[in-house]
Amino acid sequence: MDLNDIVVFTKVVETKSFTGAAEQLGLPKSTVSRKLAQLEERLGVRLVQRTTRKLALTDIGEAYYQRAARIVADLAAAEQVVTDMQATPRGRLRVTAPIDISTQYLGDIIAAFVATHPEINVELDATDRVVDLIEEGFDVGIRFGSLPESTLIARKLASFEGFLCAAPSYLARKPAPTTIEELEDHDKVLFLPMTKTSGWTLINGDQTYELGRPARFSSNNIMAVRDVVLAGAGISLLTEFMVGCEIHTGKLVRLMPEWRGRPTDINAVYPARQNIPPRLSLFLDHLTKQLNPPPWHRVVPAS
Repeated sequence: MDLNDIVVFTKVVETKSFTGAAEQLGLPKSTVSRKLAQLEERLGVRLVQRTTRKLALTDIGEAYYQRAARIVADLAAAEQVVTDMQATPRGRLRVTAPIDISTQYLGDIIAAFVATHPEINVELDATDRVVDLIEEGFDVGIRFGSLPESTLIARKLASFEGFLCAAPSYLARKPAPTTIEELEDHDKVLFLPMTKTSGWTLINGDQTYELGRPARFSSNNIMAVRDVVLAGAGISLLTEFMVGCEIHTGKLVRLMPEWRGRPTDINAVYPARQNIPPRLSLFLDHLTKQLNPPPWHRVVPAS
């Protein structure tokens, strides 16, 4: 089936002439006549009676036109939808991101986005599982750290470091360490996202220090680790975006600032496409703007 032939047929009927159809379609009159003949030959019926004075539909042509006209109208409407979506981005945007950044920052960031773009709906899946974007139908994923080789496109959004910190209540019981070696005598609270992870890697210039088990408390949930540190259970290496506010307000004390965790990149990754949907392009630009500078670098005044 050649939809072009059907479009030509409906235009001939509506203009009641080959000449009128040719003018509206921007085609030579001979092309219009040929396409109508091709359609009739394929169907094996006469759709239009041609005389020297006018064109008239046959009974079969009338029945065919009623249905063909709806098809052409639906095609035109479909193209208009695409045009409208390009002009005013709309539709659903599926996002997956780690739980910690989702709960700390993405709520406010996404709220600002949907307020600016009321025709776009955002669905956020907060999970620490590495989601297969294509298999599970996600538009974009937020990922921490180095990225494996893949067909996904990556855009760097920000980076963060880890800080050694403890609650004032803990430091009231045990004086703050002043050297890296003194950490061994302190209670440690470890975030262990994977079973193979055994501790922290701290960096001071070209020096590195490995500090691991035993720990007073460890968990694969960073929120639990933060809460335990806030409760005074020990010293931990926590990411700056998790504890920036608590440090600014004095709920946590940063220790030995010359020592810190390795910098970690935050990337937005999305499937490679020839044309990125406008809603995704807008969301990526919004994320980049909202995370530059990162909100965890903005000083929060003490209450």
